[in-house]
Amino acid sequence: MRYGSFPGMGTTIEVWAEREELFDATVRWLVDFEKVCSRFDPGSELSRLNRDPRERVPVSAILSDALGAADHARRITGGLVDAGLGAVLQAWGYDRSFAEVTDIEIAPAVDCDGDWRIEAGQLAREPGTHIDLGGVGKGWACDVAVESGWATVISAGGDIRSADSETRVPVLDPWGETAAQVALGVGALATSSTTRRRWGVGAGEAHHVIDPRTLAPAQTPILSATVVAETAVEAEAGAKAVLILGAEGLEWAERQSWIRATLVVWHDGSVFATNGLELAA
Repeated sequence: MRYGSFPGMGTTIEVWAEREELFDATVRWLVDFEKVCSRFDPGSELSRLNRDPRERVPVSAILSDALGAADHARRITGGLVDAGLGAVLQAWGYDRSFAEVTDIEIAPAVDCDGDWRIEAGQLAREPGTHIDLGGVGKGWACDVAVESGWATVISAGGDIRSADSETRVPVLDPWGETAAQVALGVGALATSSTTRRRWGVGAGEAHHVIDPRTLAPAQTPILSATVVAETAVEAEAGAKAVLILGAEGLEWAERQSWIRATLVVWHDGSVFATNGLELAA
């Protein structure tokens, strides 16, 4: 088994592959993905799209597929996870890579519904809509790497897609302690948190998880949410939706047939999980 870790997609990526050439194929794919889908690279296709004033813009096959994954995330979460809120996230101060984000003096007045859709190889959108693929895009890149047969297991900042029945994953709480050891096996796991990417706004703080119902950083008693699902796109979408829903999150997750299990860490450090969570010995 070939293993390697390296920086990418704004985080640390870890790849396990059966052979050297499959590891190399995974790395090439991730490089290609960032060239197309990174909003922090001004030369990427996504950045050029967001600067384009047209309401309909042709997109490449890779970006079209990534947007298709984002549309799937939007549909299964009832709009709670929406890639069309890029302009909102930027208005709140997350307008560059997180290492360069600085505090802002006042909270913005945001008015952007972010409506968008893919039609015949084109992105159609309301004026002012910017796309931020975020964690869903990262999850999709991991899904493609595994489903293409290149990577056996891939982790992008702890968001994991696995084709190995023996995969075990430690889920860390916001303080770096192990909240649970999950027997993931074949499938995907993702964690969304409000504690990792925060910055000052006036006398308060903001974070990167935007609630589309308020167009502001989510106000939630949950510090982190972890979801197990079939794909990394669905795990990422589920984790973010649970986080946004807060006190209603676990009950909502129990009703979603595509979510296998959920674990949350409450603001006081308490840990709660759904019945489907399979813990490793």
